[in-house]
Amino acid sequence: MTKEKLLKTIAEHGYNVGFGAKKNFASFDIVNKLPNWFGFIILAIGIIQLAYPSLAIKEVSIILILTSIATLYVACYNSSVSEFEKEGIRSTMIFNQLRNLYYIVQSSSKSDYSDDVSKLEQIMADFYSATVTKQVFLSQWYAHFKFFYEMQIDWIDEQLKFKFFKDKFPNSLKSIILVILLIAISIVGYEYINNL
Repeated sequence: MTKEKLLKTIAEHGYNVGFGAKKNFASFDIVNKLPNWFGFIILAIGIIQLAYPSLAIKEVSIILILTSIATLYVACYNSSVSEFEKEGIRSTMIFNQLRNLYYIVQSSSKSDYSDDVSKLEQIMADFYSATVTKQVFLSQWYAHFKFFYEMQIDWIDEQLKFKFFKDKFPNSLKSIILVILLIAISIVGYEYINNL
């Protein structure tokens, strides 16, 4: 394997491992912090509605009930919270090993990289040996933010050259925005045609 291909391969694996680490930390954050914030907000709004009955709006109450249901969904993952944290830490350590290997290969001028390829295979075997596949809903969106805006990924970007809309913006969010835009355009178009 050439030096250039090995560097790109290490960067690709670095992306997968780093994103996986951030996805575990995102799930950890959601399970740990979200129920507390939802609980506080729901309680505050409920107290305000009791103090000022004129502000008691049926729609707000429905939103509060739906938020409570979402909190119950997140609470189902309480037993996995330590798994998310441990896997996030383990994956981050593997990410750092990949980064170190990347810089070693980048600064090397040797012609045979078979030892480095073996090291890469060993690192990735360690990564694949134990991963947490079941994550919390929306953890992928949060992981995008944590990976691209909180993690030092210049070495990966050097090889993969991330684009904002293509890479840093979650595909599922793109789909939702597209559906919302199509519905909005349909409604506006329908209203326009009916007003002619």
